[in-house]
Amino acid sequence: MNSRDAPLSGLVNVAGRPAAPVVLDDVDRRLLTLLAEDARASQRQLARELRMSPPAIGERIARLERAGVVRGYRVDIDWSALGYVTVYLAVTAIQGADQSSIMTAMHQLPEVQDVLVVTGSMDMLARLRLRDHTHLRQFLLERVWQIPGVQRTETFLGLAEMPSKEFSAALLSADAPGAGPVPGPAGA
Repeated sequence: MNSRDAPLSGLVNVAGRPAAPVVLDDVDRRLLTLLAEDARASQRQLARELRMSPPAIGERIARLERAGVVRGYRVDIDWSALGYVTVYLAVTAIQGADQSSIMTAMHQLPEVQDVLVVTGSMDMLARLRLRDHTHLRQFLLERVWQIPGVQRTETFLGLAEMPSKEFSAALLSADAPGAGPVPGPAGA
């Protein structure tokens, strides 16, 4: 069977694979919450907060990194302060097109922050950071619409945005034991 017969089959090779759930104890959860609140916190500072030794904290962090729970430490840039706007781009592929190649091509464009395969009337949704209308026009005409298999796009310009929240820390706290039920799959 080739991608012509199953145009979505190649996605398994380019989309991130769900990892097996990692078992976390209360200390791991608290450590992740502290790192989510301040990724620059020293191991010594984390050790004081958790009443543990710095080497024990270092080992826990290393274990969480090896397990893929902690994927990195990044700077959070306020793109609007640099003059960029947020644009969402819905992409619909030509029927029978290899969607994995479209997703890969989109992901390689520097203006694309992330690309999701979605259900519904479109195939993919990408979040972009662009400077202005001219940049959007150039991006669509010279890059996106040149990708083989793209049938059409729909552009959604972000007009207002709330500041990023401490999503990771808040979700980890909400998901902590004793914090109430965690939503399960629909119908569960």
